[in-house]
Amino acid sequence: MATSVERNVHMEQLIHAVSGFAEQSGDHISVIPQLSFHRRMRPTDSTHCIYNLGIGIILQGQKEVVIGDQVHQCFEGQSMLTTIDLPVTSHIVQASPQKPFLAVLLLLDLQMVNQVVAEMPTGALSASDEIQHSFSVETVDTPLIDAFFRLIKVLDEPQMLPHLVPLIQKEIIVRVLNGPHGTYLRQLLKSGSANQKIHQVVNWLKHHYIQPMRMDDLANQAFMSPSTFRQHFRAVTGMSPLQYQKQLRLQEARHLMFNQNIEAGRAAGLVGYESASQFSREYSRLFGESPQRDIQRRRQDL
Repeated sequence: MATSVERNVHMEQLIHAVSGFAEQSGDHISVIPQLSFHRRMRPTDSTHCIYNLGIGIILQGQKEVVIGDQVHQCFEGQSMLTTIDLPVTSHIVQASPQKPFLAVLLLLDLQMVNQVVAEMPTGALSASDEIQHSFSVETVDTPLIDAFFRLIKVLDEPQMLPHLVPLIQKEIIVRVLNGPHGTYLRQLLKSGSANQKIHQVVNWLKHHYIQPMRMDDLANQAFMSPSTFRQHFRAVTGMSPLQYQKQLRLQEARHLMFNQNIEAGRAAGLVGYESASQFSREYSRLFGESPQRDIQRRRQDL
């Protein structure tokens, strides 16, 4: 087992490696599409986005993540696992030019995760029947730090990328499965588990959020009664199915208005709203301002 001194040495190596690819404030996608680096020089306002299946490490600073009515404080030296696509609100709490917020994120491919599990000995990864939330924060261990470091170092050897990247990605998955986050990821993979059923419904909602939602239909997809489905959906995602759908709709409408210059009324219709006034109310409730003022402010901040 690595000592705290060894862990600190490995963490400093990882910080140095990530800093080399994220010299400026912002989000930096590497030539490995699933791997990204994130740097902020000062605390930020709240941002709304979707967290996908992935594992991230906070290297410096502090981040707050709000999912539904749950608030997660994520400190340096901690890792964050997301197992289901989640609408979140987050902001950087601690960052400065002298010690910027720094993080690394690796998105995980569910097909690769299932492949890794299939190659492991039968029964090596048992999962309990307890429902797990789809977002977890744990202290990162030295082997996972080292695996991320080696993945990043492969970026210096372009000719080795297709050979080594899949191997290290699989190693990271194995370490996540066997580490503190393992119980959360195993629930997603357990056939017939509540987490797996909710994941399937969430995947459907992502592609059909424009359509009117009937709770009975969603419950039938999960092979649950409506009351059990609502309870399990909230336990896994931190919000109700209706709240989940609203956040998907509103975030997509915001994207359309900001990136494609689509006016608010048309954006509302494109994401499934029949009432422009209802859209404006719910938009203001989530983002804190009317659609027009929010988009104006975001453009002024550029």
